Amino acid sequence: MPEYKAPIREMQFVLHEVLDSESHFQAIGATDASRDMIDAIMGEAAKFCEEVLAPLNQVGDKEGCTWNDGVVTTPTGFKEAYQQWVENGWPSLAQPTEFGGQGLPESIGNVVSEMVSTANWSWGMYPGLSHGAMNTIELHGTDEQKEVYLSKLVSGEWTGTMCLTEPHCGSDLGTLKSKAEENDDGSYAITGTKIFISAGEHDMAENIVHIVLARLPGAPEGTKGISLFVVPKILPDGTRNAVECGSIEHKMGIHGNATCVMNFDSAKGFLIGPPNQGLKCMFTFMNFARLGTAMQGVASSELSFQGALAYAKDRLAMRSLSGPKAPEKVADPIIVHPDVRRMLLTQKAFAEGGRAMLMHAGFLVDIVKYSADDEQKKEADELLSFLTPIAKAFLTEVGTEAANHGVQVFGGHGYIQEWGMEQIVRDNRISQLYEGTTGIQALDLLGRKVLMSQGEMLKKFTKIVHKFCKANEDNATLKPLVEQLAKLNKEWGDVTMQLGMKAMQNREEVGGAAVDYLMYSGYITLGYYWARMAEQAQKALDAGTDEADFYNAKIKTANFYFQRILPRTESHKLAMLNGVDSLMDLEEEHFAF
Repeated sequence: MPEYKAPIREMQFVLHEVLDSESHFQAIGATDASRDMIDAIMGEAAKFCEEVLAPLNQVGDKEGCTWNDGVVTTPTGFKEAYQQWVENGWPSLAQPTEFGGQGLPESIGNVVSEMVSTANWSWGMYPGLSHGAMNTIELHGTDEQKEVYLSKLVSGEWTGTMCLTEPHCGSDLGTLKSKAEENDDGSYAITGTKIFISAGEHDMAENIVHIVLARLPGAPEGTKGISLFVVPKILPDGTRNAVECGSIEHKMGIHGNATCVMNFDSAKGFLIGPPNQGLKCMFTFMNFARLGTAMQGVASSELSFQGALAYAKDRLAMRSLSGPKAPEKVADPIIVHPDVRRMLLTQKAFAEGGRAMLMHAGFLVDIVKYSADDEQKKEADELLSFLTPIAKAFLTEVGTEAANHGVQVFGGHGYIQEWGMEQIVRDNRISQLYEGTTGIQALDLLGRKVLMSQGEMLKKFTKIVHKFCKANEDNATLKPLVEQLAKLNKEWGDVTMQLGMKAMQNREEVGGAAVDYLMYSGYITLGYYWARMAEQAQKALDAGTDEADFYNAKIKTANFYFQRILPRTESHKLAMLNGVDSLMDLEEEHFAF
């Protein structure tokens, strides 16, 4: 397995230099969040992730979870690692002080989450899902619900889940059948089966708080008739609730996390939010989970890059086409070969660019949660809504590409389990599926966020990119990047208008173009973050620095991204503008073989 080392300097560069963390935290009133404090938190988190979690990553993959009559046992060391996590106070880091939290901004918690995710994604899902449950209860729960559940979730004594989908409905939640009938005491009896419930049952915490979607009697059909409930495994009075794990899935990857079938047999639940508004309330959870899933793409890119880089420096094979680079050895290290460098640079570009995108999204979350300026909150919320489907789908898609490159750099050894590279591919593959597939995210972006807003949500982001390009149009170092980015930024609006016109004639055009549109948008968006990083790196070099190699590497990686990766936008543009006809012309019966 790759020996994970937390990329602290990379994180510091984005947080402190590109995004100006100190100004950001001052603006939202987080005066305690100094640079020194953040760096200290990162240092301690890095130790825990490198020394405790990373060694368990392959253990979890090999052992998996076991199920016995409703009881789930996690892999060796997982429970002990969680106890240490709780004892050290990590679950409370970015939670409200009134419920026992440390009150730090969400974005600081995200930095720690990236380290956890990269070190051991399967383990990180157990505490990770609790954050969405906490946010949902905090925003939509009653005072009594907050008092009962939040302090235990914040401390980490309890964990949380979200129970959405069912065997027959997948992502089409409008067809779910789980029902909720009111009891005499005002609680509800929840009955139904939920599937694909990550961390739905385990031995790491004394209680699990399930956030569940179900229908009230007489509720409207479809998504307008869904309500939201909190259903604890152990009720507040200490009795066992009627919710059990019927089985766990045998999966392609993330073996260390229990993916459960959960059976609710008149389990006692408590309504959260207004009746029939459950899906709206659940989006609090889902949006958080989508950004968390985007992080899996970045984590996979980073871990695979670290493993591939170390191997490429050590592995000897063939000679450089321009002559031996290590004449004293029997062959050259494979890092000298252009194709190996192509793969390594692609991994590096996706990991570091994706990190910048998610850290910026984390700052937007901070503004939405903590800013006292209502207009600023509104702007941040709209921008975050636009970026979320791009981050979730694009970063997980390229995360799988990066993980595949890692296997390829290792050659045949990459296909062998002991090296751990193929595990990254298997673990990351689910990220393109859960919390809404790439296709669903693409429909959300193009159909809902862009076309339904008449392009206004897109314009909010392209305006930011335009201002950046104008401010740097005379920057000699950035000029080639800025010119390319400015051209694509304008084209983005033009392409969107063309798609909008096509959709007015045939609504199927939206579905036919959506994934290409999302990937096209993702490459441009990542280009903006790479241009920002290149700008900051050049400023540091101009000011004089003893880290010239670090900053030059940023500029050279940005140049690689713009020259070798960003041109992919052209093929996505051509594909989506060629229309939906070729997708729909073949009759259904002619798909047979």
